[in-house]
Amino acid sequence: MSETLTFILSKTVWTLAAPANLLTVLLVLGAAGLLSGAAAARTGGRWLVAVAATGFLVCGVLPVGHWLAAPLENRFPRSALPEHADGIIVLGGAVNPVLAASRDEPSVNQAAERLLAFADLARRYPDATLLVTGGSAALWNDTHREDAVAARVLSQAGIDPHRILFERDSRNTRENALHGHRIAGPREGQTWILVTSAAHMPRAVGIFRRIGWPVLPWPVDYRSYAGAQPWPGLDVAEGLSALNGAVREWVGLAVYRALDRTDSLFPGP
Repeated sequence: MSETLTFILSKTVWTLAAPANLLTVLLVLGAAGLLSGAAAARTGGRWLVAVAATGFLVCGVLPVGHWLAAPLENRFPRSALPEHADGIIVLGGAVNPVLAASRDEPSVNQAAERLLAFADLARRYPDATLLVTGGSAALWNDTHREDAVAARVLSQAGIDPHRILFERDSRNTRENALHGHRIAGPREGQTWILVTSAAHMPRAVGIFRRIGWPVLPWPVDYRSYAGAQPWPGLDVAEGLSALNGAVREWVGLAVYRALDRTDSLFPGP
C-alpha cells in the first residue's frame, strides 16, 4: 500500500472510529431514531442513546484513557543519557501551524514537552546534529507546515535554528523516519536520541528500527500517572481526549504491524 493511500485511509477511518466521534455518531443516530414515527426505529434509538450516554459517563468518570495509556508510556523507561550523542531527533506534532499562521505567533499544543526536551538536549550536546521532522497532517490543505513554527518556538527557547535540520514533507511517523533518514544521513554505530510523546514511543521506535535506524528513546509528554491511578472524577472532555489518544496508539500499533512497518507488534527495549 502506498504512503499516500495509507495516509488518506488512516485520516478518514480514524475520523469516524475515534471513540469521542463514534459516541457522538451513536448519540445523533439514536436521537434521530427517537424522533422517527416507526416503533422499531424508536426502540433502536433508545438503545443507541443508552449506549452513547453510558460511554460518555464511563469515560467522564473513570480514567479509562489513563489505564490504556499506562502500558504504552511505561514501555520505554528513560535510561541514563550517554556521554556523547551524534544526533537528536524530535517528531512533529507539538505545534499548531494553522493557528500560528492566523495569529502570526508561535502556537504549541499539549505535546509541547517534545520541543522543550529537544531544546534541553540540544544544549546538553552542542555538537550533535539536530533534526526536527514534521510537515502537515492535514488531509486537504497542507499549506501550513510545522517547520517554521517549530523554528520560532525553539528560537524562543534559546536554540539557534541555523543549527537544526528541518524536514517538512512528512505526514505521519513512518514518513518522519524515512524523510528524516534521507536528510540526516545517520551512519552505523552512531547514537541518535529520539524525542516524542511517551505513548507514541513504542510505535515510533518500531518504525525507526524497521527502516534500520536504531535510536535511544527519550519519552516525554506523559498523560498517565506513575504508580497510583487518578481518582474517578467528572471531566468528560479530558477523559475522551485521553481515551482518543490511547486508542489511536493501540490501533496504530496493530495496523503498522499488519503493514510490516514496525519490527514487532509491541516494540520494547
